[in-house]
Amino acid sequence: MSMRLSPPRQVLTLASLAAALLLGACATTAPDAGPPPAAAPLEREAAAPPPKTTDTAQQGFRQAESESMALLEDSLNPGAKIDLNDAAAQADLWARIRRGFAMPELDNEGVRRAEAWYSARPDYVQRMTERGSRYLFHIVEEVEKRGMPTELALLPFVESAFVTDATSRVKASGMWQFMPATGRDFALKQNVFRDDRRDVLASTRAALDYLGRLGKMFDGDWQLALAAYNWGQGNVSKAIARNLKAGLPTDYDSIKMPDETRYYLPKLQAVKNIVLRPDAYALSLPPVANHPYFLSVKIERDMDVALAANLAGMSEEHFRQFNPQMNQPVILAKAGGEAGGQVLLPYDNAAVFIGQLAAHQAVNRGPLASWTAWVVPKTMKPAEAAKQLGMSEAQLRELNKIPARMLVKQGSTLLVPRTAHRDQDVSEHLADNASMSLAPDVPPLRRVALKAGKGETVASVAKRWRVSAGQVAQWNKVGVKASFKPGQPLVIYTAQAEPPPTRVAQAGKPAPRPASKPAARVGGRTVTAMNNSAPVLSRQLTQRR
Repeated sequence: MSMRLSPPRQVLTLASLAAALLLGACATTAPDAGPPPAAAPLEREAAAPPPKTTDTAQQGFRQAESESMALLEDSLNPGAKIDLNDAAAQADLWARIRRGFAMPELDNEGVRRAEAWYSARPDYVQRMTERGSRYLFHIVEEVEKRGMPTELALLPFVESAFVTDATSRVKASGMWQFMPATGRDFALKQNVFRDDRRDVLASTRAALDYLGRLGKMFDGDWQLALAAYNWGQGNVSKAIARNLKAGLPTDYDSIKMPDETRYYLPKLQAVKNIVLRPDAYALSLPPVANHPYFLSVKIERDMDVALAANLAGMSEEHFRQFNPQMNQPVILAKAGGEAGGQVLLPYDNAAVFIGQLAAHQAVNRGPLASWTAWVVPKTMKPAEAAKQLGMSEAQLRELNKIPARMLVKQGSTLLVPRTAHRDQDVSEHLADNASMSLAPDVPPLRRVALKAGKGETVASVAKRWRVSAGQVAQWNKVGVKASFKPGQPLVIYTAQAEPPPTRVAQAGKPAPRPASKPAARVGGRTVTAMNNSAPVLSRQLTQRR
């Protein structure tokens, strides 16, 4: 994929000029004027002269342009001037990557198998490398800053084929494939609104932090470090310890590991070989220039994803390829951390976005987001919450991914439509800490107090009341194999007033009806289930949450 990048100042100037002219027209057009004439053709010979604007409009245009350009910067080098005509910017990034290769070569049957696999799938390699070309400059910059071998910049080819929202069967996510717990260890937020494991900048920082830690742990042996990245540092350390105890070598080729990990490094070596000599495998690499493909743009107010994509001149699908961390259809301006308060956009689209946003806000002074956050004040059914919010239960469930037959617990954060009474941007605290807790929607449980009979055990009580022995043990703070003394007080939580009947009715005869005041025989003693008129000490109502 070639990167045809227009000079951003020219693109932004056109967009900002359009906004300024629109404002000038709004200020000077007579109320009864007809619709504006159609835009003139773009050909220079046929273009009509631009309408005259007032000094105030020109001044506003220059100020808007200056402010807009201040928001447009390289996320890696804030404030640095970007010159796309510079010779270094036009250099081949693949050549830069090749110069940084520093890991030992691996040559075994696994490498040849991986090479053959990629060679047989040129279309797949083309798609994978085109996706990777969007993010490689940023990754290479970060790798070189840390003094790491540039082979590590190729790792997402193996992990996810550079699919930024990839999720594995074991719940690893993002182009670096972080597991949830490892992501949290490296400050990757995972909440209702976002999953930073999928964020391009945050996940790259975290992955290289992790690889740097592993490199030090294994004394600069990057082959062992990569095995640990795939299999876990604890597993690799144990495998090394076993070999040391047995007097065996402890290098990558010598330790015992799962087949997946054994094949992991050969796949990376195969990708490296393809980058070195694509012609040898009848493959081609897309040209990648040595400058940023994307820039970060600050977001000052919450904004709908659909609106942001439209202002940037992109489809929502394309927009999310650069911003896949967003779990909801809204971008939060006050989200903290490196991933918060910004969006990533291809170079040209970033310039267009800034200008179009200024024009949009000049005409539409309302909020940029259709959604906000609502904290559930008490545990409730989704239907009750939807009614209170003025939306359908189906919409609430779909938007917040609430399964059937579940309650939303107090303190949960839901995404809801903005209204006149709920029109604030999401606070920084909620943006960083929002969570949702659910509980089964089951009937309330009643607390039944009883006394153990002769020979009563945890197992016999559990069987009679059709609950688990573990529950009986937990409720009564005993072991699951414990026995009770005759007369020992017990407690059971159940939706039933009495234990289920154990007698089976004979053929043709109905089962006996319960007495008006249900009673049960437990271990030779009669226990009366408490009804609504029973003393408070005899009965308590609770709910399972």
